[in-house]
Amino acid sequence: MYQPPPNSNDIDHLLLNARLRDELEPFLDESIDLVNVSHMSTPKENEFLASMLAWERAPVLPISQWFNPELILPHPDMLNDVQLHRLLWEAINQLYEERVILEFTDHLSDRDLYCLLYRDILTSPEKRINLPKNYLHWHCLDINEEPDTWLRYYANHAERQQWQEDYGVPLPDAEPTPYPRLMPRRPH
Repeated sequence: MYQPPPNSNDIDHLLLNARLRDELEPFLDESIDLVNVSHMSTPKENEFLASMLAWERAPVLPISQWFNPELILPHPDMLNDVQLHRLLWEAINQLYEERVILEFTDHLSDRDLYCLLYRDILTSPEKRINLPKNYLHWHCLDINEEPDTWLRYYANHAERQQWQEDYGVPLPDAEPTPYPRLMPRRPH
């Protein structure tokens, strides 16, 4: 059966694939076996391998140090409500520019969210993976530690029913979130 010769794009993809595999060799362990690359096109496999390599090489830095200059917020006690609101949204937008997305924020007042940013998020050491499609999703609610808040404000009907079946506990009433925000989202 006749097969047309590979075009230069195919050859480029194969060469990139070989280079990525060579560079990943020192990092490989059994986790690579969890992904069946035989079901991926070579370009998709290359994208996956490049993301693995980026993960392995990524520095671990406090999120505040992902910025140049470093993102340092004033202590919340030094700010009135208007100043805090303005700085909160500036920080949210700066985080989004560095591909950090805050989720489950609508149960927190501006001051509570600012304090969370100031105390926990900006100081958190995280791998900084500098790939265009990579986003860090920061959940501002730990479902395991605050299940009532999640059930009250965020869980959909099916999730609430499943929770009740799994745990057999009465559910809090579903309510609209007290501080709805239109937060930046990952592009589709």
